[in-house]
Amino acid sequence: MTGLGTLVNTGAVIVGGMAGTLLRSGIPEKYKKIVMQGIGLSVLFIGISGTIKEMLTIIDGNKLDRQFIMLMIFSLVIGGVIGELLKIEERLENMGEWFQSKLPAKGGSFSTGFVTASLVYCVGAMAIVGALEDGLSGNPSTLFAKSILDGISAVVFAATMGVGVAFSAIPVFIYQGGITLLAGFIKPWLTDAVISQMSLVGGILIFAIGINLLEIRKINVGNLLPAVFIPLVYYIIRSLAGI
Repeated sequence: MTGLGTLVNTGAVIVGGMAGTLLRSGIPEKYKKIVMQGIGLSVLFIGISGTIKEMLTIIDGNKLDRQFIMLMIFSLVIGGVIGELLKIEERLENMGEWFQSKLPAKGGSFSTGFVTASLVYCVGAMAIVGALEDGLSGNPSTLFAKSILDGISAVVFAATMGVGVAFSAIPVFIYQGGITLLAGFIKPWLTDAVISQMSLVGGILIFAIGINLLEIRKINVGNLLPAVFIPLVYYIIRSLAGI
């Protein structure tokens, strides 16, 4: 276990977010709007492609494994209920508002940038797989690649949504660092199927973030975050029960 990948990723988000914030004041509002729409479409595409990729890994001939699909549905439902009980989205927004209250500049979109960037950087397959690789084998290469992508996207996000994007480095550090620390404990249950199922749910959540960015419909993606870990919990329970 190194944790180096998470540290580099956290730094990349901070640097990219701050750079984008400096550019923000020089961008006319009409350009910010079209850029946000471009980002929304990009995130939507990433979510769709990630979901399709993971579903293709479990195609047997021309037939999908029904258990896989049912687990995906139950993960989103159960994870959503857990997230509502824990009020994850509300807590993220409150955290963003608290940070905003401590800053001299009052940007109205601080909380939006903080929550959106936090979710985008946390729910993807690279965050999960990269943190696991870093924790299990000390290999941070996936998180290094993610750091480059996150750093570049942070510049664009912050240029349109403000400095809240830079502060999303805090949830990234906690989330990925936590997975890295727990990797050794959960290693016995981390089969390819489990990782694929977790990544599939993550892809669906990224798709939902894209819908939010395009203002098609407001989805409380933060409250769906626990859904990513339901497949892991399911297989742990099955293993312990000897099923």
